[in-house]
Amino acid sequence: MSRSTKRSAGSGLSRRAALGAAGGLGLLGVTGVAGTSQASTADGPGADPATGPRPPVGEATGRLYEIRAGRHAVVVAGVAATLLSWKVGGAERLLTHEPDSVGDSYQGKTIVPWPNRIDQGRYTLDGAEYQVPITEPERDTALHGLANWVEWEPVEHTRDRVVLHYRLHPQYGYPFLLGLRMEYAVSARGVRARLTATNLGRARAPFGAAFHPYFQLGAETIDDMRVRLPANAYYPVDDRLLPTGIAEVDGTEQDFRVPRELGATQLDTAYTRLIREADGTAVTRLSRRGGPTIELWVDENYRYLQVYTDDGPPAGRTGRAGITVEPMTCAPNAFNSGDGLVLLDPGAEFTGSWGLRST
Repeated sequence: MSRSTKRSAGSGLSRRAALGAAGGLGLLGVTGVAGTSQASTADGPGADPATGPRPPVGEATGRLYEIRAGRHAVVVAGVAATLLSWKVGGAERLLTHEPDSVGDSYQGKTIVPWPNRIDQGRYTLDGAEYQVPITEPERDTALHGLANWVEWEPVEHTRDRVVLHYRLHPQYGYPFLLGLRMEYAVSARGVRARLTATNLGRARAPFGAAFHPYFQLGAETIDDMRVRLPANAYYPVDDRLLPTGIAEVDGTEQDFRVPRELGATQLDTAYTRLIREADGTAVTRLSRRGGPTIELWVDENYRYLQVYTDDGPPAGRTGRAGITVEPMTCAPNAFNSGDGLVLLDPGAEFTGSWGLRST
């Protein structure tokens, strides 16, 4: 079922090469907290009106913002408000790419105004039919929204926090005006990310969001990674990866409620009916024997997780080098099914948070 929200106040790289190249234009060299970096900038001399001196810039990723606290160091890229690097004690926890590359598989992107797929790119809202561009022609679907290649503008950048903003204007197939605000903050405990979406237009707008981090724990493959997924149900799919229903995970290879090694299990699976902790969060845990642990938590506005075991990498890159666990606000094809879809009335606002911890 959809959720109605009323107006509120207020380049062919191996895994090692992909990770190593992340130092190419600033992931290792971005030392400018709040714009104090010595790195070159693509926009020329001068000061950014929001942050002072201009931050370094990646050709494909836009302005780069470093934030840090304790053992955690994060680089956020302006294009798609991307989580480009997350280091803990100097060790990279993401399968990522260099700032001059577009990367692959939507690594680290903020995905709006819908996650996953819309069947044939078509949907109906309030009696009107809409058609968005087909971006996955082999499956005849519209994949991962409309903001993957646009640069979000800086609002604030301090030592441990960056806030970015993007205004999504009405367009063919999605004639709605959204104000989008993304905040990343770090503390000694880890990373916190908060998205706010506001309907700035005059018509009710459908909305969904996801985030697309790829995690790795320093091994060549994720096969020996131990995974705990806090989900009681998953979505079986057809050959176009569109849901055909909801099924319980009991007795299936999709059941990771008790931590176990991935082994050869292949997942490109959406999960729901998340198991909540006492504080309302649902926590995914990834670990390796004798190695570090990653925890991804999502608040109650993220009721779905998409998990992908990197079994179809682009040519030239080794597969199963990382695992994606995507916080999602709605199910795949929600613009048609209504499953988790947020309906924003004019002036209404959606806010949801997720975060990362690691040993």
